[in-house]
Amino acid sequence: MVVAAGLSQVPCGDGAVGLATIEAAQARIAGEVLRTPLIRSAALSAAGSPVHLKLETHQGTGSFKLRGATNAVLSLDPPARARGLVTASTGNHGRALAHAARAQGVRAVICMSRLVPANKVAAVEALGAEVRIVGRSQDEAQLEVARLVREEGLTEVPPFDHAAVVAGQGTIGLEIVADLADVALVLVPLSGGGLAAGVAAAVKGLRPQARVIGVSMRRGAAMQASLAAGRPVAVEEVETLADSLGGGIGLDNRLTFALCRDLLDGVVLLDEAEIAAGIRHVFAAEGEVVEGAGAVGIAALLAGKVEAHGPVAVVVSGGNIDAAAHRRIIEGAA
Repeated sequence: MVVAAGLSQVPCGDGAVGLATIEAAQARIAGEVLRTPLIRSAALSAAGSPVHLKLETHQGTGSFKLRGATNAVLSLDPPARARGLVTASTGNHGRALAHAARAQGVRAVICMSRLVPANKVAAVEALGAEVRIVGRSQDEAQLEVARLVREEGLTEVPPFDHAAVVAGQGTIGLEIVADLADVALVLVPLSGGGLAAGVAAAVKGLRPQARVIGVSMRRGAAMQASLAAGRPVAVEEVETLADSLGGGIGLDNRLTFALCRDLLDGVVLLDEAEIAAGIRHVFAAEGEVVEGAGAVGIAALLAGKVEAHGPVAVVVSGGNIDAAAHRRIIEGAA
């Protein structure tokens, strides 16, 4: 999975995502989201190549998802927004869409499965969105989304397989290259592919020689399984410390599968103990509270699963972890 040098637009069934659309997203969401810091990690850099952490944990909703949701909502025409918004979410996208909808004064309905942690459900409700708990997987929650679109006319804002969402997440890549012009390797959490695809499109559009590697949990890694099969496949969703990376990519995936296939230079999978080690390390060494999905890039470095030859940027995607669960992990109970 290696991109050709100089690639700036990747055609897909849902349009094209590349520098032009990502730069337009950056202009659109300016002032609505935080330009997050890229900090050098002394602890992770000690072994050799300099390592920098892109702290999306500092976003107002605690994760990168605010970028894509905000860009998608602002890209809608007024009648589509006025009908109300709906999505399926493992937590962070729902919180981001609730935030963006409240900013525009429109209704938002967030459909989530029973696997979503209670703290993430509460955070969505606190922003005034309506929450529907449906089934035990994101795929089951998506069925409720389809019903609400069909019967109530709500406008769907998907969590990842949507050009405006991918472009919004891609603004992270623009910021990484602006702050670390000689970046050689970017590690990015991989789930449905919106974040990984957007970051890869931006980074490789500006710096084709850089490698971008997706990192996921071993349990229920739907995008990795789909890439291995050469087509979108269904994977059972199970509990994992990296809960935000759960869920399928959709058997009718129109955008992110092709982008990840064409742009990623590889995928790394982690077991639960390795993810827990990443959470503990970033808390002890960097003073950051990070959820499992946000810690996977750091965990991959600690586990020696990636080789770095030059400056590294790690996307720390979110910090929305239940406080009690975080305490148990820090104390070594997970």
